[in-house]
Amino acid sequence: MPQIVLGDIPMEVVQKDIRNVHLSVHPPMGRVTIAAPTGMNLDTIRVFALTKLPWVKKQQQKFLQQEREPARDYTPRESHYFLGKRYLLKVKEIDAPPKVELKHRTIEMHVRPGATIEKRKQILHAWYRKHLKHLALPLVKKWEKKMQVRVNEIGVKKMKTKWGTCKIEAERIWLNLELAKKPIECIEYIIVHEMVHLLERKHNDKFIKNMDKHLPNWRAAKQLLNRLPIDY
Repeated sequence: MPQIVLGDIPMEVVQKDIRNVHLSVHPPMGRVTIAAPTGMNLDTIRVFALTKLPWVKKQQQKFLQQEREPARDYTPRESHYFLGKRYLLKVKEIDAPPKVELKHRTIEMHVRPGATIEKRKQILHAWYRKHLKHLALPLVKKWEKKMQVRVNEIGVKKMKTKWGTCKIEAERIWLNLELAKKPIECIEYIIVHEMVHLLERKHNDKFIKNMDKHLPNWRAAKQLLNRLPIDY
């Protein structure tokens, strides 16, 4: 994928069958993309990007100032989130297979004696992955019927710059593991967003109309998601 760099800001360039140039800054880390007409040379795109540089920096600064979750040690009474709610971590060292249980106010994690921070992290992340996928499946089925589309596969993985992606040809959706920490309306918003790509590949007027039609409150969910703390 072509790229231009202005100062210390890389910008991914995607050339499509469109008339105008569109520049976007994406949460959570301020990734910059430029959609440009097929055949437009990179020098012309660079000049356009230069005119937008102050706005890009302002948007990136806004994302960088977004509240971050503190670094985790996975020790008792540490705060962790699930579906937008705060829980205290309870750790039990037991010589048995690891497991995680959600209690009224705590997330209880069973680990083997001497388990490292990295191992505890892996155990909790596996639990997040399992539950996010479990929550996503019925939402996808719901929206398949409403949109008259098909999703062949749902995956969950750690992503640094995106909340979700849609592999259109494979009809596969990937969700960011961090969504397990967010309110259910944020999870549904990302699922609908990615599924709308099965109706319209580009972020154009048709895409927005589909979002408005299927999920009228999507802007509120997007704003909420972008206000919430993100991973350290």
